[in-house]
Amino acid sequence: MSFDISQIQKKFQQLKQEVNMFSQNVKIVVVTKYVEDVEIIKKFREIGITDIAENYAQSLVNKYEHLQQNGLHKNFVWHFIGHLQKNKVKKVVPICDLIQSLDSIELAQKIDSEAKKINKVQKCLVELKVSEEPTKYGISAQEIYKFIEELLNMNFQNIKLVGLMTMAPYFEDPQKTRPYFKQAYKIFCEIRKKIDGFDILSMGMSNDYKIALEEGANMLRIGSLLFF
Repeated sequence: MSFDISQIQKKFQQLKQEVNMFSQNVKIVVVTKYVEDVEIIKKFREIGITDIAENYAQSLVNKYEHLQQNGLHKNFVWHFIGHLQKNKVKKVVPICDLIQSLDSIELAQKIDSEAKKINKVQKCLVELKVSEEPTKYGISAQEIYKFIEELLNMNFQNIKLVGLMTMAPYFEDPQKTRPYFKQAYKIFCEIRKKIDGFDILSMGMSNDYKIALEEGANMLRIGSLLFF
């Protein structure tokens, strides 16, 4: 599928204006899973896009290596937002500034171990599961405090917890996401009291970002809104 960069620019500027009117401190992360043409991604920086995200390790690697040939990989802050399998960690850690989907102690151990090999402190968001959907990953609201405590007690030297990521269920009416985002914000505020630098709340996507902003998100993950 081919995309028109001027159309993406127009939509991104509209989104940015809307978000800035709400708050100057919100980061827009552009999800590039729909964009297979890396030539388009190369132009993203020119139109103001600084942060890009992938759901799959192999897509991340392919796009990163393609941009790396011209040194253009340095134009972006790289995020991983999908479910991360332990056997893919060694591909993701050298590339990503932020892994948004930490959801098990075993995964944390693997990330810590791979980051240690390259002398890196890997920033991570813990994935909070606010919906009951069986297809969603993450740590439930009931388990999250215990999970965070366990992570902190393990005293990982090469992982830094910097916030939470969550995903509300999909509704035709985005207003229905509000209680899920409200719950995530409440949990985020509680945990933030205990951890220095725990200041990112990544929630809100193309269909529900307005509600997420109203409920305290300071990082949005936007894909289809810009491309379709």
